[in-house]
Amino acid sequence: MNNLILRIAIPSPLQRCFDYLQPVDTDPAALQPGMRLRVPFGRRTVIGVLLAVSDETDIDAHKLKRALQLLDETAVISRDVLAMVQWASDYYHHPIGDACSSAMPALLRRGQQPAATDTTGWRITSAGRAVETTALSRAARQAKVMAVLSAHQQGLHRNAIDAPASVLRALADKGWIENCTLNEAHLDHTVMPSIHTLNTAQRRAVDAILAQLDNFTPFLLAGVTGSGKTEVYLELIESTLARRQQALVLVPEIGLTPQLLSRFQRRFQVPLALLHSGLTDHERLAAWRQARSGEAPIIIGTRSAIFTPMARPGLIVVDEEHDASLKQQDGFRYSARDLAVWRARQLKIPVLLGSATPSLESLLNVEQQRYRQLDLPERTGVAIQPTFQLLDVRRQALEDGLSQPLLQRIQQHLDAGDQVLLFLNRRGYAPTLMCYDCDWIAECKRCDARMTWHQHDKLLHCHHCGSQRPVDSICPRCQGSDLHPQGQGTERVEQALERHFPDIKRVRIDRDTTRRKGELNRLLEQARCGEGRLLLGTQMLAKGHHFPNVTLVGILDADHGLFSTDFRASERMAQLIVQVAGRAGRHERPGEVMIQTCHPDHPLLQLLINQGYPAFARAALAERRDAHLPPATAMVLLRAEATAADTAMAFLDTVAALISATGNRAVEVWGPVPATMERRAGRYRAQLVLQSEQRGALQRLLSSIVRQLETTREARRVRWSVDVDPVDTY
Repeated sequence: MNNLILRIAIPSPLQRCFDYLQPVDTDPAALQPGMRLRVPFGRRTVIGVLLAVSDETDIDAHKLKRALQLLDETAVISRDVLAMVQWASDYYHHPIGDACSSAMPALLRRGQQPAATDTTGWRITSAGRAVETTALSRAARQAKVMAVLSAHQQGLHRNAIDAPASVLRALADKGWIENCTLNEAHLDHTVMPSIHTLNTAQRRAVDAILAQLDNFTPFLLAGVTGSGKTEVYLELIESTLARRQQALVLVPEIGLTPQLLSRFQRRFQVPLALLHSGLTDHERLAAWRQARSGEAPIIIGTRSAIFTPMARPGLIVVDEEHDASLKQQDGFRYSARDLAVWRARQLKIPVLLGSATPSLESLLNVEQQRYRQLDLPERTGVAIQPTFQLLDVRRQALEDGLSQPLLQRIQQHLDAGDQVLLFLNRRGYAPTLMCYDCDWIAECKRCDARMTWHQHDKLLHCHHCGSQRPVDSICPRCQGSDLHPQGQGTERVEQALERHFPDIKRVRIDRDTTRRKGELNRLLEQARCGEGRLLLGTQMLAKGHHFPNVTLVGILDADHGLFSTDFRASERMAQLIVQVAGRAGRHERPGEVMIQTCHPDHPLLQLLINQGYPAFARAALAERRDAHLPPATAMVLLRAEATAADTAMAFLDTVAALISATGNRAVEVWGPVPATMERRAGRYRAQLVLQSEQRGALQRLLSSIVRQLETTREARRVRWSVDVDPVDTY
């Protein structure tokens, strides 16, 4: 019994697990799949995850190494999560060891123990209970915290208090509140009554899902922007909590979590586990512990939160299910949305996918009766859908990207006391620096891309590899000095707005203005409360946010997706336009959307504007069928990159030859060809596309060739990856 064989997943690029002997003096009964072990691996000592225990091995037993140490008393990767990771490793053809590593917080990957720590919260003191309400008449947020804690004498978890840390510190300094340690008996899972009454469509959707709380049923909640999808989520989660179960809510981007978190804190005074990339490693592990123990009945997170263990799973919600951010773009290239559906099926619980602009994949699943669609066709309350106007800018002089008709409408809306939101999905001052004497353009020395001029730091930036250099003062080709920025980014548009509307407070939200921790939340709060009257930003500002005072949305460049090499570009363009437009007119005042375009007669734009996203999506899906493109077919993208272009192409030629040798006629092979941007970060990239109308045939083919590729000489000279169901072909 001291020589049991342990199948262990090791973080490595190899597509297999490794056999080890059990550690010395380890009780075989204590071994569970999902536990971590410290093992020798080559010249290193690494931490692996136990997948299975066996008494057989294909390796000579005398050659097996012994695992050094069992790190856990219970599995850190729960049974259902481990099953999902193993399935995902097979489906996405990614090494199982790296996939298991991705499913754990960073501190667990480094060997830290997951033992739970004391739960801390805040409670009102005896001095605080004696405070008169009038004492905080000028401090609304402090008064709100005092009222909440007065209603929960035993204390509340920090995540259940909708207030910034500065407010809590101010009250603690006065001696009115104090930190306290909470245990499960003290956790008051209070649900505040909703201030909203569900309309007919919302009630119908809620009732349909409540009827399936004990079964796996995938629902697609297709609601126009402002239709109250979040209120449907809240009602369902309230019922889930009433059953003493947990709910997992996935959002595509970190920018959507503060607003969603605030709404959840107002409705549910319970511990919330928050998981996203903006947390420290210790914060992330603490949230993981809360979810695992069941202490946090609600888990809100971005893509990787799909791997969070839950003690009592009851519901999974994927907000903005169409968003490409839900697909990991490097390393372990999984789709969090698709894994959410798989996990819900294994757990036999409902999964709800919500979007105002559903993906064509989800719409096809509805058509094939795999998903059940629930519609919210109207906005809540008195809000109505905004009106659209296409601005033909072909013969208009633009001032830093702004046309005169748009400037006039901005002034009219500002004069009426409203907010205006301008959308441009391009940061920096100008996307190009050009010499007027010889037509030289500033290009990145490591990528096939132009450098973007950022005026605030007087540098040229490459947005692909991150390289920077000072702005050229003279042309390196002709030595001329007639250099000019071409095009507009958010930085340049902001300067134009400052000239035209000098007395109006502006809020610009893009990656450059939100680098510091907490800056995104601060800017979004300025936008929400109306302090910022002119809002300008990239897609960080465009999706999911509720700005009740915005009555005009201006889309400065709508043409980017009309003529692209990516077959999904038009779908993304339509989704982005609808999502941005949805920020307008969400309250009592009507909204207006003005779209600047050089192609006002383009059939896709006309269809979207005149008949709406559902009509556009039907036409796009029919077009994909005719062209035999996803989601009508299954697609896999094999990528390779190397320091020489010939090396990457040679590797993919080897792949194509291996596929041809199988004689598989159910899979079409396209390429290899250079990537759309062939050179990036100093490396040359190429790709090979595999397509099939039979997903099973494509998976079987990949399973047979991926293992072979590891042993080829060409594979050792390149970085290569397999991207199953790619969201872009860039």
